[in-house]
Amino acid sequence: MAKVYEMSLTRQLSLVFEQLEPELLGLTGGTLVVCLRNDVIGKFGVKHDPLECRDGVVVQLRKGMQKRHVASFRMMAIEALKHKKNWTHGEMIFDFAMKQDSLVISTWFESNYNLTALLEKENDSYARQPRASRQ
Repeated sequence: MAKVYEMSLTRQLSLVFEQLEPELLGLTGGTLVVCLRNDVIGKFGVKHDPLECRDGVVVQLRKGMQKRHVASFRMMAIEALKHKKNWTHGEMIFDFAMKQDSLVISTWFESNYNLTALLEKENDSYARQPRASRQ
């Protein structure tokens, strides 16, 4: 089996959906969170309400996602990767809801940077320059 750091981000995201499919089936809405570090997926999971209440009474959930919806969700998430620009650390967040047997998804990215790491890189680069070229 390939090591995760040898897999493309697309393949890693596909594996996330394979793992989460049983949990996604039947859901009417929620948020899928995927955490990245060095373009490797680490932590991932789904936030959702397992119950719906109206006027303090638990009601039967609306019809939730089926296999075709999960497959569509997976393809949309992979398509969203095309909009990820130059960052390697952060989160991909997918808010989803079922509306009249259609899956509605909103995607957003959060990029994370570490100023200490950037400064250390800059110092290393500066230290390697010949003394005459330092300004």
